[in-house]
Amino acid sequence: MSSGESSSKNKSKNKNKLSIKIQKKKVFRATEPLIAVFMWGVNYSCNELKHVNMPELLMPDDFKAYMKVKIDNQHFNKNTLPSHYKVKEYCPLVFKNMRERFSISDESYLKSLTNGDVEPIDCSSGKSNARFYISYDKRYIVKSVTSEDVEGLHNILTDYHKHIVETKGNTLLPHLLSLFRLTVEDKEIYLLVTRNVFSNRYKIQIKYDIKGSSVDRAASLKEKEKDSPTLKDNDLINDRRYINIGGESKKIFFAKLTRDVDFLCSLKIMDYSLLIGVTDLDKSLDLSTEAKLLEDKLESDQDNLSPTEDTEDTDDDQLNVSVPTPPDSPSSKLAYGLFGLPSQDFYNQKKGPKKEVYFMALIDILTHYGLKKRSANVAKTVKYGADQEISTVKPDQYAKRFLDFVNKIIQ
Repeated sequence: MSSGESSSKNKSKNKNKLSIKIQKKKVFRATEPLIAVFMWGVNYSCNELKHVNMPELLMPDDFKAYMKVKIDNQHFNKNTLPSHYKVKEYCPLVFKNMRERFSISDESYLKSLTNGDVEPIDCSSGKSNARFYISYDKRYIVKSVTSEDVEGLHNILTDYHKHIVETKGNTLLPHLLSLFRLTVEDKEIYLLVTRNVFSNRYKIQIKYDIKGSSVDRAASLKEKEKDSPTLKDNDLINDRRYINIGGESKKIFFAKLTRDVDFLCSLKIMDYSLLIGVTDLDKSLDLSTEAKLLEDKLESDQDNLSPTEDTEDTDDDQLNVSVPTPPDSPSSKLAYGLFGLPSQDFYNQKKGPKKEVYFMALIDILTHYGLKKRSANVAKTVKYGADQEISTVKPDQYAKRFLDFVNKIIQ
């Protein structure tokens, strides 16, 4: 047989030979099985909701509805997904409706929570044993909550949704996006998805958790040693620190804060906090181009920003405020490009003493002033005295003291 014929036969064999392609990336790869199941649940929910026509008006039953599925796997993605698990999503239509009102598309939401790992983060400055995770693009926070929190959220969900509708999503309240119950290895865990308060591009050098109270309101030495510590009321006072955003910005911010606090007070909710994240541009120079873009934006006339109901009569030289806007609007694109989200509240005073940007929002809004908190109020009053500023007080007292304190620290 000639070499030419042999070569021809080999080529023919190679053409008919089937090559097996191995999947390079496993589905829902995560650092732990629980998060893999969570990612599976988000994907399942979003795909199922594609086939559901959104009603023009949500009904009372929508606030009681849930979607539940049980999975028994043998081999699929066995390296990350458990063999058996259950996923339950609460009020799927309600949360989908709220995501739309926060200008979050199903596609971007699904991509953020399933295209990369949802990683654990350290938020242990509080007294709770909650676990926190962040999406790979840092746009969403996933927090473990208790069954009591779930009950509390159900109790306020109708009113919360109404508030979001009335404010057109322009609120300092947490942006609640999904609520799941996962059962993995016979253990139940509840996970609440919210929008990240902070920028996904710029490092937050320092955070403040403000309640307007002075009792037990100082960060531990261990917390202060962190790269990005979460400090509290007494720390801010002792450091003689103020949030400098300018008079017009303060007026707009405080009107929004008062409206949201009045809403929480009407529901007899207390013990919430104002979370403040501080980005120091002088310490963000390692980001070079992006930091320069941010600095240029803060010094510009903001000609590209669309006026809103809140900002029509303000001085653009002093004010830098991002409010919820349609995804394709000029102001949304500008805020998104610089900070990562079109609806973050960020503030800066052009002529301030430092080149700082402040991200601010209310957090921890699920504490109802019931029997448990009344008992805590009595116990702390006996321990510290009636004239001390304990955090556990009646909702109207809490709201007034909270607003008074915030009014003092913002300039």
